[in-house]
Amino acid sequence: MSAQAKKSRTKQLAVAVPVALVILVALVLLARWLRTLPAVAEFIAAHPGTTPLPDWAPVGIPAWVGWQHFLNAFFLVFIVRSGWLVRTTQRPKGHWQPRTSRKGKPVRISLNLWLHLAVDILWTLNGLLFFVLIFVTGHWVRIVPTTWDVFPQALSVAVQYLSLDWPAHGSWVTYNALQVLAYFVTVFVAAPLALLSGLRMSPVWPKGPGRLNSLFPMSAARALHFPIMIYFVCFTVVHVTLVLTTGAMANLNHMFAARNDASWVGVAYFAVAAVLMVVAWVVAKPAYVQPVAALTGKVTR
Repeated sequence: MSAQAKKSRTKQLAVAVPVALVILVALVLLARWLRTLPAVAEFIAAHPGTTPLPDWAPVGIPAWVGWQHFLNAFFLVFIVRSGWLVRTTQRPKGHWQPRTSRKGKPVRISLNLWLHLAVDILWTLNGLLFFVLIFVTGHWVRIVPTTWDVFPQALSVAVQYLSLDWPAHGSWVTYNALQVLAYFVTVFVAAPLALLSGLRMSPVWPKGPGRLNSLFPMSAARALHFPIMIYFVCFTVVHVTLVLTTGAMANLNHMFAARNDASWVGVAYFAVAAVLMVVAWVVAKPAYVQPVAALTGKVTR
């Protein structure tokens, strides 16, 4: 990225952050005012924020969900970091190409893109395993809306969150309606779209004028891929913020230790996970990626 481009992005960020904070404060004040209205108070009383689950729905968060959750977040750090470097680096410090190339022009990609694609494979495998497990164990019912009542319940939860008067929290048994919708969109909409648009832009996608490429052009993939990354980043920020502000110890025990108590085990696991993610962010650079990439192909500077 040129110095002028960096300066422009810095100015945009300097404007965007204060504007976002002003909007957030305005939404909080609006939500608190709305809750003083009798009609809104009655609406929240009638829609406290959760929809009942079937009698057969599993109770609790098993250990495999915790592992899936950590691996998904860990891989996502590499994906976001490498994707941002791919987008902003004009002169890559290294390239990768397979030792045996197909006929025609050999595949040659930057080390940042190699890391992005390599971790994408791990992220996809982890996601496929998650899909299998949630449907085999019945855990899907916790993150898939099963009634239209989820929408007014989610609206109620949104107003409660924005007013800083948290809704009743019991994620060990069931998620609130807004969580259900957010998890559903993330797992069943955003993740598949991220994978599909990423494949479209990758070297493995068929080249040439075919029906597949006309139905899903490169321009559409590029228009989708970056906004989806922004969605994942925003989702993560909001998710972590709410986890830490709505009962951090209990939430971390649920998510990282598969237990429903007031111990410090989940906090300890979270601390280790946070350190590993920071390390992942630091090592997602060509200098550290080069030795690993060299195991799978030819690396050149």
